[in-house]
Amino acid sequence: MIYNYALGLIIGRIFEMPPFLKTKGENGKCHVTQQSLNGAVKSICDIMRRSNCAGALQYVPELTWILFLRILDERETREAENAEAVGADFMPSLKAPYRWQDWAAPGGIKRRKLQDGTLGDFFSFVNGELLPYLRALKNKSSAEPRQKVISEMFSGVERTRVDTEKNFLDILDKVHEISAETVEQTHIFTLSQIYEGLLLKMGEKGNDGGQFFTPREIIRAMVRVINPKIGESVYDPGCGTGGFLAQAFEHMAGADNAKIKTPEQLETIKRRTFYGREKDNTIYPIALANLVLHGIDEPHIWHGNTLTGAETYGGLFTDTPALYDVLLMNPPFGGKEGKEAQTRFAYKTGSTQVLFLQHVLNSLKSDGRCGIVLDEGLLFRNNETAFVQTKRKLLDECDLWCIVSLPGGVFTSAGAGVKTNLLFFTKGQPTEKIWYYDLSDIKVGKKKPFMLDKFEEFFKLLPKRADSDHSWTVTRKEIEAKNFDLKAVNPNTKNTEDTRTPEQLLEVIETKAKEAAEAFKELRRLPK
Repeated sequence: MIYNYALGLIIGRIFEMPPFLKTKGENGKCHVTQQSLNGAVKSICDIMRRSNCAGALQYVPELTWILFLRILDERETREAENAEAVGADFMPSLKAPYRWQDWAAPGGIKRRKLQDGTLGDFFSFVNGELLPYLRALKNKSSAEPRQKVISEMFSGVERTRVDTEKNFLDILDKVHEISAETVEQTHIFTLSQIYEGLLLKMGEKGNDGGQFFTPREIIRAMVRVINPKIGESVYDPGCGTGGFLAQAFEHMAGADNAKIKTPEQLETIKRRTFYGREKDNTIYPIALANLVLHGIDEPHIWHGNTLTGAETYGGLFTDTPALYDVLLMNPPFGGKEGKEAQTRFAYKTGSTQVLFLQHVLNSLKSDGRCGIVLDEGLLFRNNETAFVQTKRKLLDECDLWCIVSLPGGVFTSAGAGVKTNLLFFTKGQPTEKIWYYDLSDIKVGKKKPFMLDKFEEFFKLLPKRADSDHSWTVTRKEIEAKNFDLKAVNPNTKNTEDTRTPEQLLEVIETKAKEAAEAFKELRRLPK
């Protein structure tokens, strides 16, 4: 029989070597500190930056597929050993010479042959044989789910971006040094967290990747509030790099899969739980890699335009639920859609966020829960019919039980300076009142990022939705009286408005001007 991967993970944990028995890699290096591993990753990025991959939006996708093949090979080698230990069959996803151990690992048979050949042989193999083979895996009639995922990860990789074979081989050698065997995971971050750090670089202002990236502290807070559980389906219709789905997996599985009690639960959470959509050709494979590195074996990500329904590839999205238990997302800020998208929705508008909110409402099960990031403009705007109708539909069909007003600079590092809010709601009952929590007075900047500890009081007050200096409740009647203006206006904020009259202000200005003139006179009298 074909080896069951979920069973393999359990067996793998049983036979896993304790940290003090881990051996060093082939090069003798073992990363036992965070600084050591960060340095190793930085050295790879440095080579890529001088190899025709100047920015993170160029080198992260390149490093993604290289790192993925390294980890896939190591994982499948371990699975084959575990299968053999229990007398089970195992079928690897890739055949020779397309496995990492063949063409990329130092000492690999195919690599030695290519290096012994003429200049250009290595790139001819990578661009002309390896990448076409990987892209075509999904076309096999007997393609396994994992092979389809691999194939889609390489759907947009036509050739390596690296400029020379020497640089490419240096990158392969350094990536080979990063493995479960050489990374001491008791003391430092897992490889998935290292990968998140690369995605953060891509999301920084100036790298043009911010539209696909939500700050991790925001994601962690939202997932904690919604609290998805094993057995529930989780959906992000604009998943970007997959941050919400990856964090939901970590929350549901627990540290070291502590919350998973049975093989059936493990199979469910890894294969039948996480669903998403992404249209960007560069970001889509990065999302797949991010989810696989976090431990999700079958990420059901649909490649295409969620709002128009135009599909690029739907092979990973077969047999998906019509409606979902949990929905987490951050729709694009300020986007504009054409008529092709608008015709699919009841309330016509060019606003991307409003159309996504309608999609969200149409995708939730009864009693389904949602956490969503929306910009302030959508909340207070009531001069366009579609905005008001969509917000009315939200309050009629769902219990919008919480709105958190975030500081203005939370998304600045990701290239967006808009003021944002977090909305949490449950479908099935209309909204009677909304509990607000205000974090807008916190100062956020590049040197002072928004951290999870800012939510500490919020989480204490949330169970009873209690009032405080930062929290208050607004009734449905009050909301309707304002024509569905949902903007957070803290009634406890002390009024700092300047109440002086224009005449009084002019008098102050004149006095200050005289004081300045006298100061200049004194300065001129000083000896030169």
